Amino acid sequence: MSIRVAVRHYTKYSYDRHIQLSPQVIRLRPAPHSRTLIKGYSLNVQPENHFINWQQDPFGNYLARIVFPEKVDHFEVDVEVIADMVVINPFDFFMEDYAQKFPFKYEENLKRQLLPYLEITERDPILMNLIDRARALITKDINTIDTLVAINQLINQELQYRIRLEPGVQTCKQTLDTLSGSCRDFAWLLVQVLRHLGLAARFTSGYLIQLKADEKSLDGPSGAEEDFTDLHAWTEVYVPGAGWIGLDSTSGLFAGEGHIPLACTPDPQSAAPISGSAEPCETHFEYKNTVTRIHEKPRVTKPYSDEQWEMIKAIGDQVDSDLMTNDVRLTMGGEPTFVGIDNTDAAEWNSAADGEHKRSLANTLFHNLKNKFSNGALMQYGQGKWYPGEPLPRWKLACYWRLDGHPIWSNDQLMADISKDYGLDHNLAGQFLTELAEALHLDPNHMLPAYEDPFYFIWEESKVPVNVDPIKLDLKSALERQNWLSC
Repeated sequence: MSIRVAVRHYTKYSYDRHIQLSPQVIRLRPAPHSRTLIKGYSLNVQPENHFINWQQDPFGNYLARIVFPEKVDHFEVDVEVIADMVVINPFDFFMEDYAQKFPFKYEENLKRQLLPYLEITERDPILMNLIDRARALITKDINTIDTLVAINQLINQELQYRIRLEPGVQTCKQTLDTLSGSCRDFAWLLVQVLRHLGLAARFTSGYLIQLKADEKSLDGPSGAEEDFTDLHAWTEVYVPGAGWIGLDSTSGLFAGEGHIPLACTPDPQSAAPISGSAEPCETHFEYKNTVTRIHEKPRVTKPYSDEQWEMIKAIGDQVDSDLMTNDVRLTMGGEPTFVGIDNTDAAEWNSAADGEHKRSLANTLFHNLKNKFSNGALMQYGQGKWYPGEPLPRWKLACYWRLDGHPIWSNDQLMADISKDYGLDHNLAGQFLTELAEALHLDPNHMLPAYEDPFYFIWEESKVPVNVDPIKLDLKSALERQNWLSC
């Protein structure tokens, strides 16, 4: 299934007077490691009189640093993200052999790189009790994936989700004391639990997109009743071989195509969507986050409707009519390959340029086609394609005739038949040249013998493609033996 959507995230701060804003840092651009394919992105900031500087923080997240040189009475951030919602299997990853079973220890070099994501900042007894319960889920036979699933679901089942408008993230103690919190509180609690268990974990903020299912589920929840998107937070854990894996403890599931990460950091403070300071004032806040389907491919659960099919057929009929009205014609060339039925495995029908029966059968086909399509055609037996690495060019049979039906050639008996051996040799060639010279009143003594030019073959070798080895010889080929003898 593939559905292309546009997410629009609009934020506006209106101030009761003109105030001075510090540089504002915006973290609302999809992260480089987003598994959901991002087809387009735009960021518009108001007022227009500002400077923007794109950066990346130490963790690889995109930052837009906005500087307003003058006081402002409002601050608007308008983001649009276009994404292809192709279904992603969250378990489609490999792991290093030593990480297949839990617990495992990171290799020393990798552990040094992950140090910021292994830092433990909370050790309250109520948190340690939860960690003990998490450890109890780990048995001898459990693998790493099942361990992550169990811990993620433990957090999900332990807490009640609630909308919390206060800024910042609760401590683990605050969350566990009330057994409730927002998505960012769930995520930070899971980060600390994973770190206590020896796993590198980071806090992730991003967009969550949930689309209404085409059909209601028969054996479970059907998901969102309407297409929905909003800012969200979840956890990412590092597993050797697999990399960063998203765990959404708010839902108890692994992150999928609906999770678009914006900022991933060791702590929540450095992942805020917008950060900066302002002069004290009264502020009116506006916020809008919408998702719109802009393209949908037909799928099993939602094929083309009868009305759509009629529209498609009508467009096709209109195109055909326009082509006919404007006398547009489409022709297609081809290069058919013929194989003799007598010996299909012979080299001449598979790899060799020539063969005992190929010329004979080609000549017969050539004459039959000539008589079928033309009148008095001129036949030419000559050179065809010369492929790099081959000692001689291929041969070609060409047929030319006039479209008005007037013959170009009238006596086919004067044309040589390539399927016949006329017994010609170099002596007869010399005799022919002598008689030709005399007929042209030229001195036959001026004829000079010709020899293979070794410099020519060296030049030809320089044009051989890199995938052709000039040292690799086919000593069974008389042409190749002759070629190398001339060098």
